[in-house]
Amino acid sequence: MLQDKRILLILTGGIAAYKGLDLIRRLRERGAQVTPVLTRAAEQFVTPLSVSALAGHKVYRDLFDLTDEAEMGHIQLSRSADLILVAPATADIMAKMAQGRADDLASTLLLATDTPVMVAPAMNVRMWDHAATQRNLAQIKQDGVSVIGPNDGDMACGEFGPGRMSEPLEIVAAVAAHFGPRPLSGKRIVVTSGPTHEPIDPVRYIANRSSGAQGTALAQALVDLGAEVVFVTGPAEVSPPRGAHVVSVQTAAEMMAAVETALPADAAVFAAAVADWRVRGASARKLKKQAGDLPTLSFAENPDILAHVAQLDSGRPGLVVGFAAETDDVIDNATAKRLRKGCDWIVANDVSPETGIMGGTENAITLITDAGAETWPRMSKTDVSAQLAQRIANALT
Repeated sequence: MLQDKRILLILTGGIAAYKGLDLIRRLRERGAQVTPVLTRAAEQFVTPLSVSALAGHKVYRDLFDLTDEAEMGHIQLSRSADLILVAPATADIMAKMAQGRADDLASTLLLATDTPVMVAPAMNVRMWDHAATQRNLAQIKQDGVSVIGPNDGDMACGEFGPGRMSEPLEIVAAVAAHFGPRPLSGKRIVVTSGPTHEPIDPVRYIANRSSGAQGTALAQALVDLGAEVVFVTGPAEVSPPRGAHVVSVQTAAEMMAAVETALPADAAVFAAAVADWRVRGASARKLKKQAGDLPTLSFAENPDILAHVAQLDSGRPGLVVGFAAETDDVIDNATAKRLRKGCDWIVANDVSPETGIMGGTENAITLITDAGAETWPRMSKTDVSAQLAQRIANALT
């Protein structure tokens, strides 16, 4: 998708610079030519040798290297690329960009160019939230710079919040989107995610164990491929995807109503862990605990959203994808579920406690279609999402 595109990649000095190594590999896998520039601070985190080896290109580091000036010059270097990508983009480099400073090679390249510029910020949450950083962010956006992320997440310093650099595949998707039409442009896709909370009373509920991480990552991957995504989410632990139309719900009944409202669609992906049952006649008041007197809860079955949509007589999406979280006989149970529900694909995984998948950052799935079961290696949920989104794109285009 990026065949022969020339990317001038500037790595600046943050712990996220290590992701730059994977980013180089991902860009080159897709045919891009990567010319790397390292700031002096970046060299504290990654070595010029490792960057050069992965890029297959010389690393540029010094503004006053006379040999480079004679051969190419920083002006030519800044203008010979199709895109300048700064990843990670620290608070310092963003401040320099906003103020028009040029005191090293990286900042001089950014000031001397008329090439499109894209940045992937990465910094401590306090630095990201600081008024000065937000002013600088607003200024560089006004100057025409594209911004990717940052994401919410754990920081190297031990804090949590916005400021974590976008994952390499997210950045690659943004770069690909910059260069042309995306395969899912014009397609409308409904994605459900997260758990549902079924109330017992105003303060208690029953639910499934789901962080919403996989559904959110998949919705983001579909957005990055150009889809119009309606993201129907229960109370998740992760931030919603950027660029999607987010509909927040609590219960299975609310999720069903939101999905029906979102139709028609070209595809529907049901990644939510919907509670199978709800409490019949949930109390409007908090149930009081009384010694020796246990409450009796009566349950009713929740609507089967996946089966309902998959079996619609009219208005059925062209592709309906379900998820199956299993703890035993994963492939057999998921295969039976696909037939019972009437969906086109089932994404099955083993969520036994020892796998660490439920609530974790990785997944190991088996994609079940009418062609059979295809088991994928264990990988990050971001990578699973990128590959699954591309399969969806292939099926719809």
